[in-house]
Amino acid sequence: MEEVMHKIRTFRDERDWMQFHDPKNLAVSIVIESAELLEHFQWKDKAQVEKHIAENRDSVADEIADVAMYLFELADNLGIDLKSAMLAKLEKNAAKYPVEKARGVATKYTKL
Repeated sequence: MEEVMHKIRTFRDERDWMQFHDPKNLAVSIVIESAELLEHFQWKDKAQVEKHIAENRDSVADEIADVAMYLFELADNLGIDLKSAMLAKLEKNAAKYPVEKARGVATKYTKL
């Protein structure tokens, strides 16, 4: 992750974009890029999605990368260790969704 973060910072700083990359703007950018990713799936059933992904894999990968890069940078700018935050969240989710109650169901933890 550090190698990727270094490249993101270098890309941003070479262009003097830190001035635009405040937390609010990065969060907005994550949502915008997520919507662009979502467009690849809109109005498609499972078979159509599979076909679309096969035919547009690079475009989908680009949108996923955009979301990830903004997310990595937001965490970095806020001083949040993303790896540690994700591991901690997995532990919280494991407590909310115990295997014996959550296996094979998409029910929210408050309803389990």
